[in-house]
This record gives sequence, structure tokens and C-alpha cells, in this order.
Amino acid sequence: MPSSWGKIFRVSTYGESHGTSVGVVVDGVPAGLPFPEEEIQKDLTRRRPGQNDLTTPRDEKDRMVVESGVFQGKTTGSPILMKVNNQNTIGSDYDEMAHVFRPSHADYTYSEKYGHRAHVGGGRSSVRETIGRVAAAGLARVILERELGISTVGWVDSIGTIDSNISESEYPTSRDFVDNFPTRCPKQSSNDAMETLIRKLRDEGDSVGGVVKIAVRNLPPGLGDPVYDKLDADLAKAILSISACKGFEVGSGFSGTRQTGRVHNDEFYIEAGTGKVKTRTNNSGGIQGGISNGMDLILRAAFKPTSTIKIEQKTINDKKEETVLKAKGRHDACVLPRAVPIVEAVVNLVLVDAYLYQRALQPKWFMKYANLDSIPEQ
Repeated sequence: MPSSWGKIFRVSTYGESHGTSVGVVVDGVPAGLPFPEEEIQKDLTRRRPGQNDLTTPRDEKDRMVVESGVFQGKTTGSPILMKVNNQNTIGSDYDEMAHVFRPSHADYTYSEKYGHRAHVGGGRSSVRETIGRVAAAGLARVILERELGISTVGWVDSIGTIDSNISESEYPTSRDFVDNFPTRCPKQSSNDAMETLIRKLRDEGDSVGGVVKIAVRNLPPGLGDPVYDKLDADLAKAILSISACKGFEVGSGFSGTRQTGRVHNDEFYIEAGTGKVKTRTNNSGGIQGGISNGMDLILRAAFKPTSTIKIEQKTINDKKEETVLKAKGRHDACVLPRAVPIVEAVVNLVLVDAYLYQRALQPKWFMKYANLDSIPEQ
């Protein structure tokens, strides 16, 4: 069961939803970096369950424990092990699901592929697997901010049929600002409508999906490699590996197919005062030919409705008999509010790996774009 990512900044997550702990081993981190424990914990708190009444009532504090790779507040260059102990587990909620497959869930496919699965909490298919990614990405985010000035901010762009109606000029620039809104849709009228919808469906035992949007600012040109390591391809794979994510687009995405080349093409110009190469529009979403072009990276990720609902559904059991399931347990009626920090995390993991690879490949590029006087020793 593959659980690793990255060429240089290598991330391996471990653990199941109702196991002893979940966490991550991060290898390839340069030595001597200040370890941002408080920032990483803040990121974990943003994605934890039980943070408000719109999320699953499973109440986990998700306090991080660092087991290795850090000494006197700095990275040592050796693998960093970070873990979170599971505490608020109720395995009995899943007794019926030991032999019955939830519709649209990973239960059936895991069973068919491996012949044995951890049915409590969904095992590795649970969103708790992302704790390791978010922890690792907290460190990645600090590296990107410190060395390149990169800022990654996500928000909920839609839930069900309710759109955020946030224009490009209104894209949020602060994660703290986004967090002021319970749905993480930073427009009050849209947030209120989304809250009402989530509560209604939760009370009915149903669920709803939506879309997360991400804006990455100050991304320099040159990240990503043709042909099979294109930046947008790596981002797509990472984002689509998140539980419940069913769609990805960068820039104009599918809507770009409705435009002509004359309208869609991003014309280049030289920015007055800086001499930087810019484009007048950003339909490419910051990536051309699989390589970042220096414009803001804009992408969207679509999440399906949570598959575990309390309404009766027709299904089958592991004896291939038709039956009916009315699921128990504590589940999000909508994953979108907690998905925002997760999508931000996997974006930063892709970007930091691409950055460290480019830094090693092209030292002159590094000296041109990084906010450091010299390449740090490895």
C-alpha cells in the first residue's frame, strides 16, 4: 500500500483512523532549520475534528509529538518522525460495517484488493491519514515562506449549489481571515447560506460536497519538469490522493474549453519598475508546459459528499448478499471546511519538493529567486 511522496522532501505517512497513532516520517529536510513546532500544531488544529458544530463530533485534540530529527529546536538532517495519538475512538460504531460495504466508500475496493481491511473508522481510507501530510507540510510551508516568500491560502469556493461568489480581486490573502468563517468561505452571505445547508443535511442524516480553491502567491518561474514530472501533474496526483477528492483543475480548467485561443491566451508583458515577466491574464493558472511561469498558482479541488450517512441505503455484504445499511458513527456532513488546510498542505508538499529539486539542479536559479545570500549547506 504506497504511502510515500517526494523526490527530495520525502514524506511517508502511517497509521489508521482507530489505531494507536497516526503520523509521518519526513526525510530530506536540510539540517539547521528552525523547527516550527507551533506553526505545525496550528495547522493540525485547523484540520482537526470537533473544531465546531459543522464538523464531525469526534473530539480529537491532535497534539503532535516529535520523536526524532530535531535537536535544540533545529532540524538535524536526519528523518523527522511526527505523530499524533488517537484518543477519542469508538470502534463499536463500526461493528455492522465489518461485513457490510458502505455505498461509494472504499470498503468494497479495499476488501477486494487486499482481502483484509481495518473496518473501524475506515482504516487508511479515513481522512485521519492526512494528519501526517499536514504535519509535514507545516515544515514545508515555513521553508517556502522563508526562502521564496511563497504564500498559500485556500478557501471554500462552493458547497452544493451555493457558490462563494468571490471574484479574483477578492481572493483572500490570509489564512487567519479565512478561519474567521465557520465554513472557511470568506464571504459572509455565502458562508451563512452554506452553514444553513450543512446543518439541514446533517439533521436529515445526509451529506453534501463542494469545491476548495487555492491561490499561491510569489511562486517563481521554473518549478516543475517535463514530461512526466510536470508541476500541474504532480499537484493533480497529490490532491486527488486526498480522501473524497474527485476532481482537479488549474487555472481556467474545464471552463477554458469554452473559450477561443485568442481569448484564452495569456499575453506577456514586462512589469514596470521590476522588470519581471508577467501575463495580462492568468488563464494558465501560473503553469505553462508543466513549469511555473511566475504568476499566481490558482487551482480548484472537488470533493464528493461524505459517503457515510445515516439514511438507509441498499448495499451488499462480504458474502455478496444484498442488504440494507443504516450507518452509525461520527462523520462530517460536509468535509469542505476541514479540507481547506489539507489541500493547502499537499500543495505545499509538492512545491517544496519541486523547489528543493530545482535548487539542487540549478544553483544559478536559486541565487536569482531565493531570499538567501547563498545556498544552505545540506
